[in-house]
Amino acid sequence: MQTVNKIFSATYEVKKSTFHAFLTPYLEFESTLELLKKEHPKARHIVWAYRRLNEYAQIVENQTDDGEPKGTSGPPVLNVLRGADLVEVSALVVRYFGGIKLGTGGLVRAYSSAINSAIAQADLIKFEQKDPLNFFTPYNLVQRIEYIIQKNGFEVLSRDFKANGVDWKLLLSKPQASDFKRVAQGLELEGLIWL
Repeated sequence: MQTVNKIFSATYEVKKSTFHAFLTPYLEFESTLELLKKEHPKARHIVWAYRRLNEYAQIVENQTDDGEPKGTSGPPVLNVLRGADLVEVSALVVRYFGGIKLGTGGLVRAYSSAINSAIAQADLIKFEQKDPLNFFTPYNLVQRIEYIIQKNGFEVLSRDFKANGVDWKLLLSKPQASDFKRVAQGLELEGLIWL
C-alpha cells in the first residue's frame, strides 16, 4: 500500500470542461474540502472519494458524485485510488462545466483521468501503520523533545500547552514509537509522563 504526506494537484481539460484534481493525506480531507468550496464557489461539482484505515486496520471507503449522474464521478475516482493501492488518502475533483455534455462514459473517463493526473504528480510513499503516542512534559523539557522530534522526523498531531507543561500527541509507527521511548529513557527526561 502507498500514501502521500502532502497535497498534490493537477488540472485536466476535456470539451471545455475543466477538472481540478487534488490528492491529499486523509487527515487533510475535511479542511481541503472546505477550502475548495470557498475558493471555487462557481464550480458545478466537487466530487470526492477517500480510503482510510479504521482502528481495526480495515479499509474504510466513501465517495460522492456531488450532483453528477449516479456512478459517473465518485466511484471512478475511488476505483483509481484502489487501483493505485492508495490508503489514508482522499481525492477531490472540482469541475467547471464548459457547456458541452460529456455523457456518462465521458464523465467516467474525465474524472478518472483527472485524479490519475494528480497521482502522476504525487510523490507516493510506502504506507506504514501509525498510532498516536501521548505523553506530558514539563516546560523545561520542551526544547529537548522538539529536538528529538525534528532530528527523527516524527509527526506531531498536537501540542496542548497547560499551566505546568505540554501534553503531546505524536503519530508514530511501532518502530518509531520504540525508538522514541528508548531515546527518552536513555536521556532520563525527568518529568516525562506517558499518557
